[in-house]
Amino acid sequence: MSAALLSSISLVPPPVPNGEPEPVQMPVIDFSKLQQTDGSRLAVIRDVETACREIGCFQVINHGISKSVMERALSAANDFFKSPAQSKAEFMSPDITKPVRYDCSNEGINKSRSYLKHYAHPLEEWIKFWPREPPSYRIKMGQYAVEIRRVALCLMHAILQSLGLGQAYLGTKLEEGIQLLAVNSYPQSTQPGVTLGLAPHSDYGFITILLPSCPGLEVMDPKTKVWMSVQQPADTLHVHIGDHLEALSNGKYRTVVHRAALHSENSRVSIASIHGLAMNEKVRSAEELVDEQNPVMYKESSFRDFLDFSPSKETKNKSYIDSLRIDAAE
Repeated sequence: MSAALLSSISLVPPPVPNGEPEPVQMPVIDFSKLQQTDGSRLAVIRDVETACREIGCFQVINHGISKSVMERALSAANDFFKSPAQSKAEFMSPDITKPVRYDCSNEGINKSRSYLKHYAHPLEEWIKFWPREPPSYRIKMGQYAVEIRRVALCLMHAILQSLGLGQAYLGTKLEEGIQLLAVNSYPQSTQPGVTLGLAPHSDYGFITILLPSCPGLEVMDPKTKVWMSVQQPADTLHVHIGDHLEALSNGKYRTVVHRAALHSENSRVSIASIHGLAMNEKVRSAEELVDEQNPVMYKESSFRDFLDFSPSKETKNKSYIDSLRIDAAE
């Protein structure tokens, strides 16, 4: 199978208020209660709806992924970035059709970041392209990829239910969708004035689930436009809404603008698992969320369309999600 692999993020260029981000605790979702069939599940669905509508992100506890699986995945990520340059150079390429890509150029949105990106579902189809060094990378990251996808599918069904669409709304399309792992490495902040590892952006897809080794994620409050420093307790997962879920919800839920700050005491690795529909599957605003008072607000698009997106001279300040929004005057 051929597929394009590019940065699964959408630049967000508008300026935002400066100042030290305020540390905040995100809404917390008890994943174990989503497995129940009584009122406990419905209560959690309401919590999911509130979190998605108010801030666009939340954290997940009791998700069932063992601490050892998460620690082994972060260890594998760290070992990859510490591997010899010639091992990593194998995956450096301007060819966006490569199933695995490595970059450490620190240009554009990558202020001070190295990354490895590769597809992960179906695992048996993609794992053969993954790095062989370190030797345990495929095993450790593969175990995590399978576990995090299990969590992601359940969460996406819950989010669809929170929209009033029913958890089976997309049928098998979610199960057949893509999973992209973005494995990131950020250095310790040691240079005066160098504080960002990744510039403000939003992610492609329905949801992104983030597992970091230490703090550094910052999200923008959608109402005040003020940056908030995410406090992520050990063993929790951070989830945020992506561009295509905003489009599917017809704007009821908004994609999360976020960035990565460098840590003053530690280098940092993180694993972002991005989930969405298949490469050429079009995402459109759900008909059930469209009426005379709420007309269609987004153009339909696919992951392929995102990869092909290139801002024109006239729209160079538009992010991908901005390009999908339909102007009321059109």
